[in-house]
Amino acid sequence: MKKLTKKVIWQFAIGQLGWSTLSAIVTNWVISFYQPGEEMLSAGQTVFIPQGRVIFGVITILGGIYALGRLFDAVTDPWIANLSDKSRNPKGRRLPFMQKAALPLTAATILIYWSPINGESPVNGVWILVMMLLFYLFMTVYCTPYNALIAELSGSQEELTAISTAISFTFIFGSALGYACPFIWGALTPSLGRVTAIRVTFLILALFALICLYVPTFTIKESDYADIQPAGGSAFQSLGKTFANKDFRVFVLSDICYWVAITMFQSGLTFFITSLMRLPETMNTILYIGMTLLSVALYTSVGKLTHRFAKKNLIIFAFFEFSVVYLVTAISQGQTGTYKGMIFGVLIMLLASPSMAILGILPQTVVADIAKSDEISTGENHDGMFFAARTFAMKLGQSLAAILFTSFATISRETGLGYRIAALSSVILCLAAAFVMMNYNEKKVMGLLGEGKAKA
Repeated sequence: MKKLTKKVIWQFAIGQLGWSTLSAIVTNWVISFYQPGEEMLSAGQTVFIPQGRVIFGVITILGGIYALGRLFDAVTDPWIANLSDKSRNPKGRRLPFMQKAALPLTAATILIYWSPINGESPVNGVWILVMMLLFYLFMTVYCTPYNALIAELSGSQEELTAISTAISFTFIFGSALGYACPFIWGALTPSLGRVTAIRVTFLILALFALICLYVPTFTIKESDYADIQPAGGSAFQSLGKTFANKDFRVFVLSDICYWVAITMFQSGLTFFITSLMRLPETMNTILYIGMTLLSVALYTSVGKLTHRFAKKNLIIFAFFEFSVVYLVTAISQGQTGTYKGMIFGVLIMLLASPSMAILGILPQTVVADIAKSDEISTGENHDGMFFAARTFAMKLGQSLAAILFTSFATISRETGLGYRIAALSSVILCLAAAFVMMNYNEKKVMGLLGEGKAKA
């Protein structure tokens, strides 16, 4: 096996820049595009699908689409993970899947926003559903093998931390690109109109993301760094073995709570800023990039802290800190023409940055630790399935968040009550994530890896 170099680590990390940009395009903007608030409508946004809680009087069309998408994911995640784990492709178990998924994933991302009817129609709802299902499918085909490589490329905790730090940086940068969209479409709107400007913006970013998706697949030779034998068994046998690990079950439950909370925050950020803080839409970009830069500045500190404190305790701290961020968001308010809203925005930016740094790096290293320790205990390698289960937890959390937020957002739009309820719900969920994570037995996991020295 060749030694893992910084060059290879960053070639690998660029792949995450690609899929995080595509994910940001969908996660950050699909709700405001298809279920716009009053501020978006006044800016010229077209309504493409029926609005309100039209499904059983509880769920919006967009929320229903998310729910169906996650049911679809429940099948595709373990299926793709098992195919990858069992692959005998001479070019590797992971990179060939990623290479095939890159183009259709990019195309599905773009087409989500190019609904066929220029006006309110159920046909657009069907279009969005089909494109979202394709988006989730090909995101799984790319991300599940990609995440499995995190454990397989790293030969030590130092290499694992280096990979996790690099992909965290590219993930946050990709997310920041997604949040920068209003500046791009703002410049294009005078000549193209708001809707076309938004679509062209997403097209430009998606093509950039496609190039990034291809980088690791064409620059890294998998067999030089990973020598893993194909796993046996069916997808659901492998998934069952994964969830037989108690510590992984604890982590996944905590992770679901976290993803529901963070996705409601991300989905609602535009609404929090424009409706509660009474700030311009472009402040969404400025505040998120500010959080990004501050969190990146703390990455080195997170690496150093892991030498002194248990990863579990750092993650729990981050959950508690995020709950404070969501509480500040829930009580935030502003007034047009004053700096009152900006004070809340800056406070949120400062408080969120440390948690973004911790949760951007450490959770994937915990999954890698569990996967490696499980292999030592059972003699079987199911790295792909462990990361597929974690990816499913992320997607399930995002789905539940979409259902909840789109429903909450319809409550008293003129007062912003629904947005405050969403933020308070995130507080409760982040606290739940912290208390569940307290049951993770990190000492046992690290002991199996031969790194059992107790940390605070």
